[in-house]
Parts: sequence; C-alpha cells; structure tokens
Amino acid sequence: MMKKLICTLIILLAGTAGLQASSPDSLFRQGNAFFNQGLYNDAIAAYQRILNQGDVSWQIYYNLGNAHFKIDELADAIYFYEKALKLDPDNEDIQYNLKIANSKIVDKIEPLPEFFLKKWWKAIYLYFSLTTWSILVIAGFILFILLMVTFLISHNPAYKRFTFWTGILVILFTAISFCAAFKKYHENIKQDEAIVFSPTVTIKSSPNKNAVDLFVLHEGSKVQITDEVNNWYEIKIANGSVGWLPEESVRKY
Repeated sequence: MMKKLICTLIILLAGTAGLQASSPDSLFRQGNAFFNQGLYNDAIAAYQRILNQGDVSWQIYYNLGNAHFKIDELADAIYFYEKALKLDPDNEDIQYNLKIANSKIVDKIEPLPEFFLKKWWKAIYLYFSLTTWSILVIAGFILFILLMVTFLISHNPAYKRFTFWTGILVILFTAISFCAAFKKYHENIKQDEAIVFSPTVTIKSSPNKNAVDLFVLHEGSKVQITDEVNNWYEIKIANGSVGWLPEESVRKY
C-alpha cells in the first residue's frame, strides 16, 4: 500500500514539474536564455511552443522576429515583427527592428503619398489601444446620459444651455471614439496583408500561370490581399501596383 502511495506521489510530482516546465512563462524564460546564449533555433522552438499553446502576445512575436533576424531569415523576421506591431502599434522597438529588417530585403518599394485626411484619421485611431478607445466610448456614453438627465431636471436656463452643448460635444467625441475603436478592432482581426516567402515570385496579370508577367517580388516584401480566386491572391503593393500571385508564395498575418 505504501509503495503504491509513493509511486502515485512521484507520478503526480513529475507531472506537475512537466507542466511547470512547459508553462508559457517558463518557455518564455527558456527562449530568452537560449537567445542570450546565441542558440537562436532553440529560442525559436521555445517561443513557437508558447504560440502552439494558444498564448499570444507582442513580446513573443517580437522575440521570434529577433531570433529569425539573427539567423538571416528575413521573411520570418518581418512576418513576426508585423504581427507584433499589430498588437502594439506604438512600440518604437518593434518599429525600429522592422525598419532594419526591411532595409535588408531586395525590394525597395516607395509607398504612394497618403491623402492628408486619411493620414490624420490613421494618426487618431492609432493613438490609443483598442481597450482605451472602448473605455472612452463607455465613459463618454455614461457622461452623456448624466448630462442629459441633468438638462431635463434642471430649471436654470444657463445650466441647461451648458449641459446641452456639453452633451453635444461629448456625444461627438463618443462617436469618434466608437469609430476609432471599430477601426482598431477591424485592424486587429483582418488578415488582408501578407509577407512573400518565396525567394522570387512573378506577379501575373490574372490568376493563371500562363498570364502575362507584370513584375517580380522577392522574399520579405509586404503585400495587401484584395481578392482570392482558387489558389491565387490578387495583391496590391505600396506603390499602387496590382497583380496576382500563387497562394503558397505568401503568408498572411
């Protein structure tokens, strides 16, 4: 009886130790240790195990990008930097490392200038995180309700005017916050951007391997996916050029 109890305890302790060793925090520390020792492939394996467990964060993507960059896997590095930047758009370290990685790829694509209103709107919705915008929407709505209740029960004309016009400003701010939150949410869930993973891929005029060749992209280039037919993606690049490429040549994020 005692032997069975001891065996059971040993099995339970071994199982607990195994769970601790494979917990996201343990794997993250393990990955960082491998990275600091220059064992970049081992670090990648540790970080990837975290993702396989369903634990996602910008720190994991960022570290994966750094590890792939160290072994000159630029497409992977750019892919993970872009995924990290999606979760933390204002992070200067991610932005800097992504810029360095992009400077090392073959294609140097000059983006089209953005319309100033679009540029302003982008700066507005990127200013806060989705959580912050959502909190502002809720707070603005509550404040608007309080102002309107105060307006209805107040008998002071000056105070009624103040609460009325303040309420108008608050509801406008709340509407802008709602639009920004919706845009941030859409940006977070959409997967219409991709990184080229083929060493070279010829962009076609139509979704057919016999179609006219338009231009060539190389590994690491970023594309926007605008349509999908069978196993082909219609893509658009930063300079406005469009065409079709095989699905297997890119990885969406």
